Amino acid sequence: MIKRIVPGPGQESVWDYPRPPRIEPVNRQIRIIFNGVEIANTRRAFRALETSHPPGYYLPPDDIQMQYLHRTARSSLCEWKGRAAYYTLTVGERSVKDVAWCYPQPTADFAPLAGYVSFYAGPMDACYVGDELVTPQPGEFYGGWITSEIVGPFKGGPGSWGW
Repeated sequence: MIKRIVPGPGQESVWDYPRPPRIEPVNRQIRIIFNGVEIANTRRAFRALETSHPPGYYLPPDDIQMQYLHRTARSSLCEWKGRAAYYTLTVGERSVKDVAWCYPQPTADFAPLAGYVSFYAGPMDACYVGDELVTPQPGEFYGGWITSEIVGPFKGGPGSWGW
């Protein structure tokens, strides 16, 4: 049995997020650093909220150093958002395959995400929501970002696949 962590003041529980998920605009600064280079900096992101998952952040391509991203052959299908396309990130001699994704033609409910890019936090030097350094969602499949404002438990770690 999964034991929901009760959120404290100023916190959200991922168990209060909806299914199907929803997106909402984020007015806080979102920054991503990779190989010493700030590859993204925006105040125009969206976050996707889904039961048991820390938020995934989607950034507008105009606020990303897109010259470092190259589309790969990988794709996946989200039952809610549609078909995702993936990117490899290369800065200098450092490269991470399929570390970012977007929905070029999302479903109608997620149309605002069209072309916006989301990143796995784990391979980055740092990802920030406001001034807070995020922790990557456990596991290697999901791309949520954990901050002190979010409590779980979070899907993605060992034994959580069937939740």
